[in-house]
Amino acid sequence: MLNTIIQLPSTLFKWIEPNIRVFLASRQPFIWFVALLVGLSVSLAAILFREGIGYVQYLWLQDASEHVASAARKHPWYVILLAPAFGGLIVGFIITKLLPLRRTQSVADVIEARIHGGQKINTRAAFLSAITTAISLGFGASAGREGPMVHLGGAISASLARRFKLPEDSRTILLACGVAAAVSASFNAPIAGVLFAHEVILGHSSKRSTVPIVISSVAGTLLSRAWFGDVAAFDIPEYQITSLWEFPAFAILGAICALVAISFQFSLVGANYVARSIKLPLWTKPVIGGLMVGAIAVYFPEILGVGYEATDLALHNQMTLYLLMSLLVAKTIATAITLGFSFGGGIFSPALYIGAMTGGAFGLIAAHFFPEMASSQGLYAILGMGAVAAAMLGAPISTTIIIFELTGGYDLTIALLLAVSMATGINQAFHGRSYFQWQLEMRGLFVQRGPHHQISHTSKVVDFMEPLDDHENIADHEQLVPYALKSSDNLEQALRNFNASGHRKLPVLDETDPDTIIAWASQLEALSYFNKALVNASEEEHQM
Repeated sequence: MLNTIIQLPSTLFKWIEPNIRVFLASRQPFIWFVALLVGLSVSLAAILFREGIGYVQYLWLQDASEHVASAARKHPWYVILLAPAFGGLIVGFIITKLLPLRRTQSVADVIEARIHGGQKINTRAAFLSAITTAISLGFGASAGREGPMVHLGGAISASLARRFKLPEDSRTILLACGVAAAVSASFNAPIAGVLFAHEVILGHSSKRSTVPIVISSVAGTLLSRAWFGDVAAFDIPEYQITSLWEFPAFAILGAICALVAISFQFSLVGANYVARSIKLPLWTKPVIGGLMVGAIAVYFPEILGVGYEATDLALHNQMTLYLLMSLLVAKTIATAITLGFSFGGGIFSPALYIGAMTGGAFGLIAAHFFPEMASSQGLYAILGMGAVAAAMLGAPISTTIIIFELTGGYDLTIALLLAVSMATGINQAFHGRSYFQWQLEMRGLFVQRGPHHQISHTSKVVDFMEPLDDHENIADHEQLVPYALKSSDNLEQALRNFNASGHRKLPVLDETDPDTIIAWASQLEALSYFNKALVNASEEEHQM
């Protein structure tokens, strides 16, 4: 017994020492420290971003608060008509002259960066996108402020990862840290920030990624609260579910919200197509879009900017059925025009707005037919917010938590989960993708098909080819000419060429001189690279 006690420290050390060695070898303490820096930096950027929107808004409304519609009503109609167009003129100059992709960037670009291992994200473009969005929203464009802020958060974290020369798996985790901090700082929603980073950006959850993401999210929230105060975005009354018989109505609301979300997405796609079809200089498109948004705002100023004032009124039962339905349609059209005609902005806040109008209208109709059973219009508005936003984002869990943290309505858990699940499921059945996935598909990236599809499309021949010391001429390998590769071809194309040719090695031609071989690509090396990338992706998803 005494010997056992004496040997206990040695036994414990043998048990603990390998784990500590792995922990230190993977530089986890340093990653946690960088995550803290990311959280604080992104939160500071979020504060400046929100204040910047208010400053631009003050230039023409003399009001920097969220009460945009109330302030707009104090000004002549022509000011409301022309302000978004003037903002569009500035935006048109920036996207034409300064932004490398000739558009602002948002959440889909962060997902694309994650696919490429935390690379392919430009810090300068991210700051310019944020500035462009602040100008857009400040002058009344109908969009959300979260998209470019999430992208900026990802860019800041990627910049720090490059500065500290971190490996690919750490760069990916820090990318998610930047996103979590951006969401938490923007919405005062730390739990939602953590879940959004896992659900939308990483696409999986692991213990190794959770700790730094939580550190970053908490740091972002604390700094944001120190500046703006610890208050929910919407201060709502305490709503109660009147009857258990209402749950079928909650499910029906979820189905209706799915149809609204699908219509919203198709309106965004349609506006984008129309804008691309207009044969005019790029800089004119935001001006044209601004005039159209201004024309709608002359009659419905509630559609200007982020729209939190109107959303808050719906949550407080202060809108008629006619106004709710009108704003649902007007906001959908205005947001589609805003984003289609190259203004900066996101889709989360408009989705909340449209969901609140949908839920509020449904609640009024339900109360008309079942006055003894129906809960408050405001309760249905909360459920509608979560259902439409979840269907749009393809993120039911993090959206549910965001709604809780935005409203403080934790007592509505079961009803909200039901509505959100119905909306997400029906949207997936009809549309098959979230809005972010649609954006990525337009770029040839199909993230919902799994890591094997991403790897085969994003990996290039240059990643596994074997360079030559001396260049060879393709004429010496005439039988391989139809199957020759280029260094920019993706892995899928290479594997198809190997299969079609029946050869285990294929020449890689010079991009500028198709008669010159610069390397050879081996089928064995291609498959080895593919398998290794799949293993790495699996390990990243399941790391402790």
